[in-house]
Order: sequence, then C-alpha cells, then structure tokens
Amino acid sequence: MPTVGEQLRAAREALQLSVAEVAEVTKIKADHIRALEAGEYDRFVAPVYVRGFVRTYARLLKLDERQLAAQLDAELQATQRLREPPPLMPRPQTALDYLMLKVSRLNWRVVGAVVLLLAVVGMILAGFKGRNAPTSDPFKGLGPGLYQSPATAGGELLPLPPVQSNRP
Repeated sequence: MPTVGEQLRAAREALQLSVAEVAEVTKIKADHIRALEAGEYDRFVAPVYVRGFVRTYARLLKLDERQLAAQLDAELQATQRLREPPPLMPRPQTALDYLMLKVSRLNWRVVGAVVLLLAVVGMILAGFKGRNAPTSDPFKGLGPGLYQSPATAGGELLPLPPVQSNRP
C-alpha cells in the first residue's frame, strides 16, 4: 500500500497541479508540501501540524481524509521524534527563569513612580544637607605650608580701588 505522501503526490499529479499552486491554495508552505509528499515528518515541530496539513491537502485533492488520517497515525508511530506528544510541563526552571518571570510581572508604572519619588526625596535631602553644612575652612587641618588661613594673613590684603561714577 502506498504511503500517505505517495498518495498525496499521485493525486496532485493526476490533477496536474504544481507544488506552488497547492501551496497558494492551501496556504501551506511549499517546503512543507514537499516534506509531506516525501514522508519527512521529522521536519515538523509536532504531529498536530502534520495531521492538519494532510487533512487540508487531502480536502483539496478530494481524497478520503479519515482513511489518510488513520494511515498517517501509523506512519507517525514509526517516526521516533513524533511518536510521543511533547510534555505538557516545561523543563525545570532555573534561578534565572524564576527571576525573569518575577521581573516580567512587575507593574512598571508603579516602579517608575517609586524611583521618581526616591530621586526627588534624595535631591531634597541633599539640598538641605548642603545648606546646613558648616562654613569652616576646609584646609584648617593642614600644617604650615604655602597656604595661610585668612585669620593669620593679617594686613596683607590690598584695599579695593574707589568706585568712580560716570554720571554727570
């Protein structure tokens, strides 16, 4: 008995349809149609796609969908990768997966508002601290050297020149 792919190819050729025409009508990629006709089911992600594509392709070619589906199930059992359905539970999560899940669930509007509020409070506190800072000489703790504090400089300052008015 011919395989499902051979039956599909024979029916398509009997109707004198090209793979491109079948792809256009069924909206199935031409590569997928070629894979179905060649029986290369490993190229599909899951058996549900194979079954759906075969059903759509059989409808176009006016073939018995039920008979092809039963034969397809037998052929899929021979395919190692598509024999069992994929697991419903995902693989065990790592710490990074857990962290990314938690970060993705954050309400970013609230986070942004909190960050903005903290920035404003920080600027206000920094302003008060700067305003209340002592006005002492920052170099007071240094020993003798080139620098002399204004209190010990004595009368070495020159007076400012008088201001002249240019008004008549």
